Amino acid sequence: MNAEFDYTVMQYHAAELRQAAAEQRRALEAGRTRRAERRHRSVFARFLAS
Repeated sequence: MNAEFDYTVMQYHAAELRQAAAEQRRALEAGRTRRAERRHRSVFARFLAS
C-alpha cells in the first residue's frame, strides 16, 4: 500500500486506542469514586439514599 495511506490509517487507529483508553480510565475512576463514597456514608445517609 501507499506509505502515506498506511501512516494515516495508523494515526487513526492510535487515536481510537487513545480515546478508548481515556473512556476506560474515566469509567474506572467513576467506579472508584462511587465505592469510596459508599464506604464513607453513614448508616442514616444510606437509609435516606435507598
